[in-house]
Amino acid sequence: MATATEYRVVGKPVPRVDAEERVRGKAVYAPDLTLPGSLHCKILRSPYANAKIMKLDTSRAEAHPGVKGIVTYADLPPLDTAGGEVGGEVTLDARYLRQFLLAEDRVLFHGHPIVAVAATNPHIAEEALDLIDIEYEVLKPVVSIEDAIKPDSPIIHPELRTRSVGGRGDEPTNVSVHMNLARGDVEKGFAEADATLEREYRVGMVHQGYIEPQACSIEVDTNGQMTIYTTTQSHFSTKMQNASILQMPQNKIKVVPLEIGGGFGGKGFTVPELPTAMLAIKTGRPVKTVLTRDEVFRATGPAPDAYSKIKIGAKKTGEITALEATFYLNAGCLPGSALYVNNILVSGFSPYKLPNFNADGYDVITNKPRSQAYRAPGLPEGAFAIETAIDELAEEIGMDPIDIRIVNATGDGEPMSDGMALPVTRFAQILEDVKKHPAWTDPLAPGRGRGMAIGMRREGGGTSSATIMLNKDATFSVVIGSVDLTGVRTTLAQMAAEVLGVELDAISIDMGDTDSVGYTDGSWGSRVTYVTGEAVAKAARDLIDQLKTLAAERFRANAADVEYKDGAFTLSDNREQSVTLQELAGSNTGAGVGAIVGTGVATGVRPVTSTAVHVAEVEVDSDTGSVRIVKYTGFQDPGRAINPIAVEGQVQGAVAQGLGWALWENYEWDENGIMRNSNFLDYRIPTALDLPMIETVFVGGPAPENEFGIRGVGEAPIIPPLAVVGNAFQKATGVRVRQIPLNPERAFWALSQT
Repeated sequence: MATATEYRVVGKPVPRVDAEERVRGKAVYAPDLTLPGSLHCKILRSPYANAKIMKLDTSRAEAHPGVKGIVTYADLPPLDTAGGEVGGEVTLDARYLRQFLLAEDRVLFHGHPIVAVAATNPHIAEEALDLIDIEYEVLKPVVSIEDAIKPDSPIIHPELRTRSVGGRGDEPTNVSVHMNLARGDVEKGFAEADATLEREYRVGMVHQGYIEPQACSIEVDTNGQMTIYTTTQSHFSTKMQNASILQMPQNKIKVVPLEIGGGFGGKGFTVPELPTAMLAIKTGRPVKTVLTRDEVFRATGPAPDAYSKIKIGAKKTGEITALEATFYLNAGCLPGSALYVNNILVSGFSPYKLPNFNADGYDVITNKPRSQAYRAPGLPEGAFAIETAIDELAEEIGMDPIDIRIVNATGDGEPMSDGMALPVTRFAQILEDVKKHPAWTDPLAPGRGRGMAIGMRREGGGTSSATIMLNKDATFSVVIGSVDLTGVRTTLAQMAAEVLGVELDAISIDMGDTDSVGYTDGSWGSRVTYVTGEAVAKAARDLIDQLKTLAAERFRANAADVEYKDGAFTLSDNREQSVTLQELAGSNTGAGVGAIVGTGVATGVRPVTSTAVHVAEVEVDSDTGSVRIVKYTGFQDPGRAINPIAVEGQVQGAVAQGLGWALWENYEWDENGIMRNSNFLDYRIPTALDLPMIETVFVGGPAPENEFGIRGVGEAPIIPPLAVVGNAFQKATGVRVRQIPLNPERAFWALSQT
């Protein structure tokens, strides 16, 4: 592996390769695109969180001038022909997914789609919605996790049985999955403890907060070929999901990913594409759908709220002797929450040795929108409980919060909570480095509190594809199968340039549609730079090998004896035999050889860890309960940062979102399951005025599991902020709050009770 000083392009801070088109407003997002002759779709949604549809009559709407098509669940193929798991980072049975996208005979959450209308303009489509006659039998909604798990709770899906390691349960339930991990003898561990505490923690439901709403334009040609232009984190998943539900061959659907205005895990599933596609088929015309902000909040997929119980014990020296934990995640109206994804029971516990533990995780169904992934799905909620409990334990035994974590840090190669070996993480060393940093050691001003917490995630997986074409002028065109969420085109261009031995401006890079590049899993799970980067590197090496063969033919030698360096191919045992990349490209591309294209597929890569340790200082106004973040430092192990300024931006963005979750953001519900703050005025996200300068400090080192030493970056930094804020609040006030968000009202009443 090359050292940092040996790299020409990798590791250098460079501007985004697509910066100018974004600054000039030339980048095309899904709401920007209107195909010629487009109709416009609007969707009728349920005003109730739980109800039976007793009558549905669309005849008046169909007769309205300008209405060209109406679809309902009845227009879908028969239910018994659809099925199987679909999705990506979070999976879902196709039967449930179609129920989420168009209600069958029941509505399961407020905002549930029921009817989609296509009209010549969006205003006529809106008018037509008012002409649809629909009658409901309103049922009692199940709003909270605590209500859903009660023995006498109304059952949302009568056919649902709890799935666990032992199989499926016998009784109807609102718990779709029960997971368990255990080690050692918990009772013995608690008996050995000098201090034991039991606590409960709660985290609210939040939205990913992407600025661009879900939108798409879909057309179907005379041969039945469907083209979907959309905002998505996974155009291949969008293709497969719609093919499954519409019962269409996958070769009849092409998905073109447009620029994406944020996703953070929330755009992994098809949402408006299904009714839009149905209308395009029915009308024979292109159809466009753009969701409103209200629809985005109510009906696309927020991060789940969580309820946790923890019992933990330790010796006076800090060694944790036993831990029991129960986590409930709100899946919303359909099975399949973030409980499945690199879950709390693994990434949440694995930083700590835990000789004796027993942990349960439950996927709980309620009458809320189906929850979706959000940066490190489920881990911020879990870490709030775990990292707060460890801080409380440190207080109990009079130990420094970092020291208790160092004492219990899992070493590289030691077993994680699931028994697998921890990849090279250097966890204890990272904590030692943080302990010596001024962010932790500087004296505190009066009235301030300092808190810390950690986040770790195991990542790296899935399949990615890339192709690289050599042009006659010795420039290269790279096509990737990953959607660019975060400027990854720049990072991958750097990696391509490094392997190809050229300058960055010799590389152009683009996202391919589902017909122009090989299958690629979605842009989630901190996998793109690592896995798609490996596919790009493989494609570059494949192309170089082809050029070595062409050079060897010139030299009348074996390709194995040809070396490539600094833009020249040279015979290893006769340095005078040499040809430049420019000469090979000009004489062979399109002449005899034809296209020179390198291909790369990466799959089954070795997992790596990403680690974040965060430290914050806060001030609390006891009169108002307002919490001000004075200083925030995010220590991040990015492995080798391919583009350091992009890594810093990822850390700062994740911290900003985590602080929003910690202090302000929350879905507010009434007793009938109606969201009361479905807009950015009432749903409070942080602004530049709310946040301090967020310092990013790189720690750790390159991951030995891959060529460039890459680790994921996008997810670990959102894990600690919830616990960091809670821990700092306690240090500033002496009051412990175990519920997030720690908004002024909650803080004020907590302080008032002391």
